[in-house]
Formats: sequence, C-alpha cells, structure tokens
Amino acid sequence: MSTLSLAARDSATMLRRNLLHARRYPSLTLNLLLTPVMLLLLFVYIFGDTMSGGAGRSEYIAYLVPGILLMTIGSTTIGTAVSVSTDMSEGIIARFRTMSIHRGSILFGHVVGSVLQTVISVVLVGAIGVAMGFRSTDATLLEWLAAFGLLVLFALAFTWIAVGMGLASPHAEAASNNAMPLILLPLVSSAFVPLDSMPGWFRPIAEYQPFTPAIETLRGLLLGTEIGDNWWIALAWCLGLTVLGHRWSKAQFDRDPK
Repeated sequence: MSTLSLAARDSATMLRRNLLHARRYPSLTLNLLLTPVMLLLLFVYIFGDTMSGGAGRSEYIAYLVPGILLMTIGSTTIGTAVSVSTDMSEGIIARFRTMSIHRGSILFGHVVGSVLQTVISVVLVGAIGVAMGFRSTDATLLEWLAAFGLLVLFALAFTWIAVGMGLASPHAEAASNNAMPLILLPLVSSAFVPLDSMPGWFRPIAEYQPFTPAIETLRGLLLGTEIGDNWWIALAWCLGLTVLGHRWSKAQFDRDPK
C-alpha cells in the first residue's frame, strides 16, 4: 500500500476508535452540553424580558442563539483536551508509537471525531433554541450553508487548540482546567449584550477576541443584521488558530516521551 493509503486507513481506524469511545462514554459530552443549554434557558426565561430592553423575549432569543451556538463549540471541545490528555497519561499513545501505524493518524482521529461530535452538539442546542422560539426565516440557502461552514471552521480551529492543551497537560484534570478559557471567552463577548452597551474600558476585551467577530458574522447570516468586516476577521481567527493549534500539537506529539 502507498503511504497515502496507509495514512487514510490508519486515520479511519483512529476516527472509529474515538467515535466508539464517545458512544460508550457519552457522559462527558452531555455534561459539557449542560452549560450552553442552561445559559440559554436562564437568559431566555429568567432574564429575557429584562435583557431585551422592552423589545420582548422573542427578539432577545433571536439575538442570543448565535452566541450560544458558538459557546457550545468552546464548551464541547474541552472534552477533546480531556480525552487527549487521558490517552497520553494512560499510556495508549506510547503503545501506538511502537506500532506500525501512521503517526499523524492518532491526532487526526481525535480532531475529526471531535469536530463531528461538536457539530452534533451544535445541532442539538440549535434544535432546543428552535423549540424555544428561535426563527431564521430570512436566511437564504447560501447563507445557511455559509453559517454551517463557519461553525465547522470554528470547531476545527478550537479542536486543534484543545488537542494542544491536552498534550501539554499532565493529566485529565489539568487539561480540563487549562481549557476553561474556551468556555469563558464567550461570556465576555457580544453573545449576550451588544458591544455598545459595554463600558469603554471593557469593550476592547470583548471586541478583540475570536468569538465576537464569529458571533456577529453568524448573527448576520441567520438574522440579516450587518456583518461588516466581521466575516473576514472571523475567518482569519479560524485559519490562524487552526495553523497555530496544528503546529503546537504536532510539536508536542513529536517530542520524545519522558
């Protein structure tokens, strides 16, 4: 078999392994899904009338859901960091290193498996949003496809960052703690309130981070609001984080084990 065929075969095997793990032990993914779902319920049914500024709960849920969808990505990729760190600490990666398999397939299985799980999680949270009243009637098919593509790119970028965090962590607990910024960053973005309503000293923190341009782009695609320069800033963040995460992960994975 050619090198490419071997890499494809081994990558498919590693992907199947990670999907089987996710199916047999779904508790981690479900626990991570609780955060965006609980925030969605809390901000719609408890704070919705107040946060909408009198516009009504239905208006606020339309504003809120795009941010919650991207928060779901940050939340569920924490499971990737934990899974990678667990594989490293339990010795299975050391075992894989001694076998005649393509080295890159090990990380590939984690990344692709995590992206698939993240997309499923986003669809589940989106379905809950629709059940609560979210509607996107003005979006065209092209805008829906662009929104889906943005979510997949964002998931890929943060999955690679999560893989790097998992490889850099000595154990699963540390990986979970190190990955917490992935769920905290959306809390200081435009997910819940517009940037204009934030204090002047705080606004740059919310504006110059990866979640805000992605949220504004997704919001514009689904709701028809102004996107401006956010689309290319969001793409730049996705590509930059993907390259950074890939190089960081590969450098750590290629190091000789201690």
